Amino acid sequence: MLYLLKMTRSAGVTFAILAGFFAQTDLSTAQADPSSDSRVQPVAEDAKKTEPTLMASRKTPEVLIGAGDLLEVSVFGAPDFNKQIRVNSAGDISLPLIGEVKVVGLSTVAAEKIVANRLAEGGFFSDPQVSIFEKEYATQGISVLGEVLKPGIYPLLGRRSVFDAISAAGGTTPRAGNTISITHRDAPNEPETIPLSYATGDSHAGTNAQVAPGDTIVVSKAGVVYVVGDVGKPGGFVMENSAMTVLQAIAMAQGANQNAALNGAKLIRRVSDQPQEIPIPLKEILAAKAPDLRLQPDDIVFVPNSAGKTAMRKSMEAILQTATGVAIYRR
Repeated sequence: MLYLLKMTRSAGVTFAILAGFFAQTDLSTAQADPSSDSRVQPVAEDAKKTEPTLMASRKTPEVLIGAGDLLEVSVFGAPDFNKQIRVNSAGDISLPLIGEVKVVGLSTVAAEKIVANRLAEGGFFSDPQVSIFEKEYATQGISVLGEVLKPGIYPLLGRRSVFDAISAAGGTTPRAGNTISITHRDAPNEPETIPLSYATGDSHAGTNAQVAPGDTIVVSKAGVVYVVGDVGKPGGFVMENSAMTVLQAIAMAQGANQNAALNGAKLIRRVSDQPQEIPIPLKEILAAKAPDLRLQPDDIVFVPNSAGKTAMRKSMEAILQTATGVAIYRR
């Protein structure tokens, strides 16, 4: 018994010594770095400030409620209140206990708050948990028109990008221009025009804009340049990426013929609904002695025929025919 008492006392002393040692170690560590808390706190505050900003930049805008949409409204713990209601032409829904509620142009989250406030203010619920779900859109799809392979309405629910809608329509045609017009369902009188570019990077981020059911996308048509006169294949040629020069247009027309008067080439451009002739130093451009002119949609490049070259060529042909006839006669 005496032995056990001695062992207990020695264990207690040892435990007290160890506790004092660890306490002293913690105290010395805290004294050695008195600014440890002040160093950590600003980082935590910056993180709290930065996190909402990042979340806000990543958050995609919600689809707004429109007239004709079918909504599913429910209140937690009140199954009798659960309803499927279609938004009328005035943008209202009629709910039990609170009557008409204006929801058109609102997000589902905003509509939930309005319904919850009305229920609480009327004393029907102390803290109502309202849920509103878009079960059916009045316009289920996104209209894709213009220079796409398969124009039509495509059922792309939720927030989608412009490229998603264009891909559903089979992509753009070779005659597609470099701009896209977007008419949003919630702002029909404020169409948005964005550039059409398949390049990546921050400078082209606006190209792949967000669209929602009920929106209309129209891909513009590219401009056409006409090449006529003494060329290999006169005709109209689509301006790819809305950029084309005189030499590029003539090259697409299979080049100028042998009898073409290169110095007499002209550019016919409509300015203020009036045609205007602009001389084209085609011979100097081909010799890299003059800058190549940039064309605009509906420009006409005219390469005339050289009367002198034509007469000389006919004369040479006549001489060749005469010489051939004389040789045959002599034989």
